[in-house]
Amino acid sequence: MRVAIFVSGRGSNMEAILNEKKKGNLPNAEIALVLSDKADAPALEKANAAGVKTVFVDSKPYRKNREGYDAEVLKVLREHNIEFIVLAGFMRIITPVLIEAFSHRIINIHPALLPAFPGLHAQKQALDYGVKVSGCTVHFVDAGMDTGPIILQTAIPVNPDDTEDTLSARILEFEHRLLPRALDLATSRRLRVDGRKVYLL
Repeated sequence: MRVAIFVSGRGSNMEAILNEKKKGNLPNAEIALVLSDKADAPALEKANAAGVKTVFVDSKPYRKNREGYDAEVLKVLREHNIEFIVLAGFMRIITPVLIEAFSHRIINIHPALLPAFPGLHAQKQALDYGVKVSGCTVHFVDAGMDTGPIILQTAIPVNPDDTEDTLSARILEFEHRLLPRALDLATSRRLRVDGRKVYLL
């Protein structure tokens, strides 16, 4: 399947996917495009260095029109025959324009054990709440904020002396394993969605 990775920042989860692809661990995924809403996202330079086609879609003309932005993105995806989308630190909320065009073909990584602590600063939310276990979740994207059906989760202990930075760094290590694994399952057509449940075939 031809895959587009959406990024807004440094792109460490994108790098994890590209590294797994280089090792031959994503046989059914062709990383065909990296798309960003930020012209200066370091991830774009990294993707170019890896020989992956990149594109910047400027969000400024669409400040009050998220659907309009996604319609522009959809044009780009169709031009490149994209079949599957991975959100890897993409800092925009996806609208039904894309969700309906790619039903159960958009996945996202979130640094918490959903449904706990959705949205921004999930690690800080977890620490402020005093949880003993946190982790990360890969889920399909729907119209809600981190509410789509859960594909994979990994739990890690929260240490008494953890800060937002230390917890984030430990969770990120597991994100780098979990997201490529979920992408492999999805592009190998080994996932079946039934309501909120995702079954591994």
